[in-house]
Amino acid sequence: MPEKPVRVRFAPSPTGYLHIGGARTALFNWLFARHHGGKFILRIEDTDRKRYVPDALEDITSGLRWLGLDWDEGPEVGGPYGPYFQSERTELYRKWAHWLVEHGHAYKCFCTPERLERMRKEQVARGEPPRYDRKCRFLTPEEVEANEKAGKPYVIRFKSPLTGHTTFTDLIRGEITFDHKNLDDFILLKSDGFPTYHLANVIDDHFMEISHIMRGDEWISSAPKHILLYQAFGWEPPKLAHLPLILDPSGKGKLSKRKKRVAGQELLVFVKEFREAGYLPEALFNFLANIGWSFDGSTEIFTREEAIARFDIRDINPAPAAMPYTKLDWINGVYIRKLSADELKERLIPFLSRDMGIPEEELRKRKELDVLVPIIQERIKRLDEAAGLIDFAFKDEIEYPPEMLIQKKMPPESTLKVLDRTIEALEEVPDFDSETLEQRLRALVDELGMKAREVFGVIRVATTGKKVAPPLFGSLEALGRERTLERLRKARELILPLCQSSENE
Repeated sequence: MPEKPVRVRFAPSPTGYLHIGGARTALFNWLFARHHGGKFILRIEDTDRKRYVPDALEDITSGLRWLGLDWDEGPEVGGPYGPYFQSERTELYRKWAHWLVEHGHAYKCFCTPERLERMRKEQVARGEPPRYDRKCRFLTPEEVEANEKAGKPYVIRFKSPLTGHTTFTDLIRGEITFDHKNLDDFILLKSDGFPTYHLANVIDDHFMEISHIMRGDEWISSAPKHILLYQAFGWEPPKLAHLPLILDPSGKGKLSKRKKRVAGQELLVFVKEFREAGYLPEALFNFLANIGWSFDGSTEIFTREEAIARFDIRDINPAPAAMPYTKLDWINGVYIRKLSADELKERLIPFLSRDMGIPEEELRKRKELDVLVPIIQERIKRLDEAAGLIDFAFKDEIEYPPEMLIQKKMPPESTLKVLDRTIEALEEVPDFDSETLEQRLRALVDELGMKAREVFGVIRVATTGKKVAPPLFGSLEALGRERTLERLRKARELILPLCQSSENE
């Protein structure tokens, strides 16, 4: 157990929607907090006003709630360490930025954007890494005062050490050392009075009493800057753990926020896309927990309660982890099959409404779903696949080319015979339930002396307009006797011209 109470945070910026990599970071923080009986804090780092996306905050909070990652402090919840929006904490950042200047750890930089651009171009031309040349670091107090009196805008920069090194222990990666000669005098407070990530991050983590920071490995290079800031303030830094990078399914490229295709497949990258594609939140939770962390080396399916009990930072693999979408489909299918028929129906209704254009309340009243949902439960891996399988039962008419009725190596005349005999059989069958229908139609196959795939293939296309549909007998039960016979008769009309053409050849 950690020495002091566990307090971790997920601190997204509302400059875009919740990325699947960010969700994995939030999930690991949440698991760590729940395992240790600690607090999971949501903090919104919204100081980048130029890139602010108006609906991003709603997307982030709804995405976290959908995944079941509830926060103990933060927006909509409150807490004793708020406010939890950085834009509401700017006075705190300004106070401590100027404190650093007053105590010799930072300085005011009056360099204009034009000078900085010229400087960078000259450095690049000389083959040097572009970085601030520390011109204002060595201004005299009189020069600083003169610039301020002249009304020149300034930023506040940190005085990075010119020699030595910073070493810290990463809970996942072990000891990491950075040479100070490679550090820039990074900006702490911008000329508009808003803080940079580095300053706000350190101040917030300190005053919110964050015990552990678990974040993506792209922030490793920022760690020495933050540690130096903690030292300058005289504060104890939280323990650090940098999570492994998530790669695309090929394992060769980063799973970036930009849309991309791998092996012809368009990749989903935002949580809302996975939600819209019909993944269950419990399945995505299970899947993400396995990206970079292992439950026990062999167990693929586990509950969130089991994950909480087993989660240990030491079991996180620092190596980049590919995101196998095919594995997610398999896991999602497992969770779909675990649902009761009634629960699956309720989860399907929003997707069916969206994809078939039928109001949800109307769908809840339709008896067809009570028959169709249980028989497609074994066949779907995502909720958005259902409409394409069962929409035939919600259409007044179906359309398909007559040629679809004709099965492989089967003449039109045989197809017509199947339709005629099926109509006769289904007109007389006493009950129109799947069990009775199966008995009668299998008997019909024997009577016709044909193969089951031929007879059932004709009936399937005639009644659903599809070559691939849910199990035939359940599909017919869902349609009911009247609509089934109506579609069989329509199919008979479609096939007649093909029979006549065959006779004339």
